[in-house]
Amino acid sequence: MNTRSFTQSVWLVTEREVGSKLRSKAFLISTGLLFALALIGVIWGGVAADSDSRTPVAVRPGTAAVVAQLDDVIETTEVASVAEARDLVSSGDVDAALVPGGAEPFGYTLIAEDSVPTTLLAMLSVSPEVELLTTDAVDEQLRYFVALFFGLVFFVAALTFGTTIASSVVEEKQTRVVELLISAISTRALLAGKVLGNTILAMGQILGLSAIAVIGLAVTDQGELLDGIGAPLAWFAVFFLFGFILLAALYAAAGAMVSRQEDIGATTTPLTLLVMAPYFLVIFFNDNPVVMAVLSYVPFSAPVGMPVRIFVDEAQWWEPLLSLVILLATCVAAIVVSAKIYQNSILRMGARVKLADALRT
Repeated sequence: MNTRSFTQSVWLVTEREVGSKLRSKAFLISTGLLFALALIGVIWGGVAADSDSRTPVAVRPGTAAVVAQLDDVIETTEVASVAEARDLVSSGDVDAALVPGGAEPFGYTLIAEDSVPTTLLAMLSVSPEVELLTTDAVDEQLRYFVALFFGLVFFVAALTFGTTIASSVVEEKQTRVVELLISAISTRALLAGKVLGNTILAMGQILGLSAIAVIGLAVTDQGELLDGIGAPLAWFAVFFLFGFILLAALYAAAGAMVSRQEDIGATTTPLTLLVMAPYFLVIFFNDNPVVMAVLSYVPFSAPVGMPVRIFVDEAQWWEPLLSLVILLATCVAAIVVSAKIYQNSILRMGARVKLADALRT
């Protein structure tokens, strides 16, 4: 078969895969729900960022200077008298009041209803001057949520489309459709079309989620986060593309090794674990630089680990490029192995094909 006919065959299978998904109500509904959840998450983050979480405190002119440097954590209300300050505390309008008077060295008194806010008391306590060597560190909670986002998107997309590819291959074997397909096109074209079609669909979801994140952050005035997430999102899309192709080829090969849907778990379980591992490892060790550095070079976890390291500015400029080269090399090797397994197993019915037999020339 010449190059042109091979390309045409791949494109025909690709169109078939994409078209069948776009006609599926389940796929459209699940994609819509995914986008809706992403939009809700971005909006919720914007509302949470805009909400005033500062501690309300009543102050007198003589005590306002005490908390003047704490505007980012304390919301002050200036009152005309100590009595007015007590009334605001009693009514619950403020959590505490800071009024003149009291023992040295402070020279002021903290008034509260039934208990003193511990955070406010800690901020007013005498403490030594602090010098931070790293002043631009990423907030730990934000770091966790970014790792959760990348890990969850990769986990859901790879697992959903991967199992779909494997199930589709088994279904074609059960219904003997694959015999008709192979009589018209080569097995390699069939495999390539399946991988390419599902890759297009998966990348469509990733680009959609990225657009929702970027637009949502811009609309909700989360400019600082938007500036920091732009490059990691771009790298995530690139790593996801090749990471997904790697897994899609392996899932197709795993599906070709069995002839019944009931047996598909035996060959796809190891791949499912490879998909789950990056999700859980990055979530659990997102604050461990050594573990994250290792994960950013392992092909199955690099699509998640490297973007997280880029976001927290722990990766040198050359590290994403080196990690991508490793991922590409692994992807090529996986495609070659998967093509051999697929070609040697797709027409074999009955018992599950052993891996050694599937790899035999």
